[in-house]
Amino acid sequence: MKQYETVIGLEVHVELATKTKIFCACSTAFGGEVNTHTCPVCTGMPGSLPVLNKQVVEYAMAVGLATNCKITQNCRFDRKNYFYPDNPQNYQISQLYLPICRDGKVEIETESGKKYVRIHEIHMEEDAGKLIHDDWDDCSLVDYNRSGVPLIEIVSEPDMRSADEVIAYLEKLRTTIQYLGASDCKLNEGSMRADVNLSVREVGAEEFGTRTEMKNLNSFKAIARAIENERERQIDLIESGESVVQETRRWDDTKEYSYAMRSKEDAQDYRYFPEPDLVPVIISDEWLQEVKERQPEFKEEKKARYISELGIPEYDANIITGSKRLADLFEATTKLCNQPKKVSNWLMVENMRLLKENEMEPEDITFSPANLAKLIELVEGGTINSSVAKDVFEQIFKEDIDPEKYVEEKGLKMDNDEEGLRVTIEGIVAANTQSVEDYKNGKQKAIGFLVGQTMRATQGKANPGIINKILKEILDK
Repeated sequence: MKQYETVIGLEVHVELATKTKIFCACSTAFGGEVNTHTCPVCTGMPGSLPVLNKQVVEYAMAVGLATNCKITQNCRFDRKNYFYPDNPQNYQISQLYLPICRDGKVEIETESGKKYVRIHEIHMEEDAGKLIHDDWDDCSLVDYNRSGVPLIEIVSEPDMRSADEVIAYLEKLRTTIQYLGASDCKLNEGSMRADVNLSVREVGAEEFGTRTEMKNLNSFKAIARAIENERERQIDLIESGESVVQETRRWDDTKEYSYAMRSKEDAQDYRYFPEPDLVPVIISDEWLQEVKERQPEFKEEKKARYISELGIPEYDANIITGSKRLADLFEATTKLCNQPKKVSNWLMVENMRLLKENEMEPEDITFSPANLAKLIELVEGGTINSSVAKDVFEQIFKEDIDPEKYVEEKGLKMDNDEEGLRVTIEGIVAANTQSVEDYKNGKQKAIGFLVGQTMRATQGKANPGIINKILKEILDK
């Protein structure tokens, strides 16, 4: 039976985190009322002229440097001509001939070890508007709020061979770009989008097979499913003696099925030419150096520092540094309370549990470092016990409450009154003769039941250390 190899390259579009659009002063905020973030420039009105947003160039340079690209210090924009309802000018300002970044590479972890995925280029361009299809009225409406939002398109070489490698590459890109602050890279909001170019060939073959392009992929899970589906579809065609058609396909993640949008024969001639309304972008050595000096500490450097300097386990350090939001929260909290391992434990255990239960991403966390630091200090100072602390943390996670005020108002301070606890414990021991007998017969776990009964009797506010001490004194008599 023939063995096949999958060959994959990606085109990744990333919306940049500028406050205004690439060629005008309109807001880039997500989710505004339709057609309110617009002006004559981004709606393509006659006579309007674009003015380049400097921050877009700096973000593109920063991403290029972080992905080991060569920066094109004399680059320019080109006009890509095509008609579509969400494209108000009937052309898109992009870069074809002199993109700002070229010849980069990104290192990823694979099952067989480290691997480089080469980057062919990164170019700047403007986003189009958004078509909204109304099935009820059988029409399509256009929201131009997104029109003119700045994009970079990261074009890889066809170096990936599996869905796992694609996801590793995308996760590396997303983390890198988030650390730069260049984009939030939220796939569900469209600020990071990937088109998958995929072909198959027999193992050992040198020539590539016929590729297809997969669109409408808005989650890592959807991308992985689409890759596996398209791989199997192409292999089935080849095995049955049919040819793979070079075409663009749209993925329906609900049905887990793709369908053809347009073939190579339908491809348009975009008639690219240099954008006449914009001057070339000249990047001086001094400007490039300024951007280099502003590059942050990235995931791998942070992870190594957390392990060597702060004593954080490698697994924990890898998870925490995998999200810029988590890493920032960890560092800010540690700076306040100087308890890195305690901070790591709260983020890795209770925080991760609540994120999972609420189907949230780390970027959705809203609680402040100050309140997490206060909670840790309350526990370490013996003001509250660990059981109460978990309940308080849940309130911090949900509403970012001040734990000191919350503990005071709810009367949750730990009971350290040894004489009062001794009376309570003596009553519990007298009422649980079987557990006492089990303990005396060598069943150490029996003391855990008695501790639990004491905690229940004190509404969870007793000091577990004092409970254990008094219980052992009574039981060992």
